[in-house]
Amino acid sequence: MDLSFYRDKRVLITGHTGFKGSWMCRLLLKQGAQVTGYALEPPTRPALFDLCALEGQMRSVRGDVRDLGRLREVFDETRPQVVIHMAAQPLVRESYRDPAGTYGTNVMGTVHVLECVRNTPSVRSFVNVTTDKVYRNREWEWGYRENEELDGYDPYSNSKSCSELVTASYRRCFFQDRETAVSTVRAGNVIGGGDFAADRIIPDCIRAARAGEAVPVRNPRSTRPYQHVLEPVCAYLLLAMRQYEDKKYEGSYNVGPGEADCLTTGELVTLFCRKWEKIFGSALGWEDRQQGGPHEAGFLKLDCSRIKRELGWTPRWNVETAVEKTVEWTKVYLTGGDAAACMDEQTEEFLHG
Repeated sequence: MDLSFYRDKRVLITGHTGFKGSWMCRLLLKQGAQVTGYALEPPTRPALFDLCALEGQMRSVRGDVRDLGRLREVFDETRPQVVIHMAAQPLVRESYRDPAGTYGTNVMGTVHVLECVRNTPSVRSFVNVTTDKVYRNREWEWGYRENEELDGYDPYSNSKSCSELVTASYRRCFFQDRETAVSTVRAGNVIGGGDFAADRIIPDCIRAARAGEAVPVRNPRSTRPYQHVLEPVCAYLLLAMRQYEDKKYEGSYNVGPGEADCLTTGELVTLFCRKWEKIFGSALGWEDRQQGGPHEAGFLKLDCSRIKRELGWTPRWNVETAVEKTVEWTKVYLTGGDAAACMDEQTEEFLHG
């Protein structure tokens, strides 16, 4: 995958201090892009953004996407050519605790970013990152396609469905006769080095392993499409590049792994335990901690035919490789190695290996 297109391009990323945002910033900086980020403080401690010392390598602005005035100032100062919107409240269980905040960030935040794009003539390519959970989940065994009904169940998923609808409305009403291309991308569950979030299964595995405890698994029979973080990050950048060059590529796209990499959570944790023992030399197990709680989808799979057909994108690492790369990065981090250099090595292998 050739991303030299981004050399000297002015790229603005919302949500750049998060897990996926940090991987994207690191990759773009290596390509020679002029990167500006707009986000709240890193959402975890520790944070991958801090471990990579990204603050000093780019223009990093602290701000809330709910603050339209501040966001407009940053757009006016930056005059971006490419905008990738990743700022979000990204957790299902947190959305049950704070639905109003979730909708405020995920819906009105999207409106505010699109307003800024609409009023910034320099923007040629806009990508809104949503989620595979935007679809009305019927618990069927085949993958959802981009033309399926949008109706996420919980406040997080539903707010992302709303974000999709907002983007579609802006595309029709304000960008039909302009050069600016507008797209959304619906990605599956991501794993990779540097994710320290609560209520995510791989970080939970790592925390349990460090504590010498069995991994607590909340929904061991739930099936999800798991992929390494570089898969969607590179897909976002590929789409942003292609639609910048030709607006015919704009639209909505699914990004997910092959069918064999849609695993139950229990299967994923078993794979993680095996890789942990191989790389660290210590045994690790898990236990079923299913104790009810708020509704979460039981089965979810994506049909990624469109992005494969239109953009020539295809997954590069299967879930076993994704888990192994995550554990390898974790060992570098826990043993005091250079975590940022490990990211660069994995990225180089992913792009050109």
